[in-house]
Amino acid sequence: MRFLPTLRLSLPTLAASLLGALSPAHAGEFLAQAGLSLPASATLGQTLTRLAPDADARVLELAASALACAEPDAERLAVIDFSRPSTEPRLWVFDLAQERLLFEEMVSHGRGSGDAEATLFSNTPESHQSSLGLFRTLNSYYGRNGYSLRLEGLEDGVNDLAYERAIVIHGADYVSESFIQKTGRLGRSHGCPAVRQEVTYPLIDSIKEDHYLFAYYPDPEWLENSAFLSCDRSPTQLAMY
Repeated sequence: MRFLPTLRLSLPTLAASLLGALSPAHAGEFLAQAGLSLPASATLGQTLTRLAPDADARVLELAASALACAEPDAERLAVIDFSRPSTEPRLWVFDLAQERLLFEEMVSHGRGSGDAEATLFSNTPESHQSSLGLFRTLNSYYGRNGYSLRLEGLEDGVNDLAYERAIVIHGADYVSESFIQKTGRLGRSHGCPAVRQEVTYPLIDSIKEDHYLFAYYPDPEWLENSAFLSCDRSPTQLAMY
């Protein structure tokens, strides 16, 4: 007699797998019948995935979870997926109130983080590396890189020196298809997430002053220890990781 191997699935993992196969409406009905409710992070994750189908759904779910920890009623969210090469779109800006995708753009990483792909991240001044985690957007201003947006890093030891390091969103001529054709990658910054010059003004204006930016890379230590990725991890909340 042959026996099938035993499956060792936790309740949250099993529930997430089941819910992921259902439409949002059916998932809500399933949970209601079970006397549970779909967490805000899962609902937002589904919305982000619908609005940006070319993005990695797992990254968007993590961004939704981080935002739910920081400010569940936030109106705008930008997401950067640094696991993608700089030659691909990897920045998405969402209007959460209107459920719209505002921008899908290429974005640079710091020269200390890698070449065409970013693999190194830090919170260290003068490292010229990008930082991960959740940021709050501050005011816009005109600096040496033109129109720019200040960022406040919200994660201790991960990105909380962003303001001190002058890590800002700004436009750059090295973020362009022509630069990719010449070099095989985007140009690199001193750690700032630089965007195409053509979208600098509207993109910055869409998220300036008390909105949020989530920067992702599959760094095990950050994923394990980030306060914004663990505040709602419990079996009854069924968060989708």
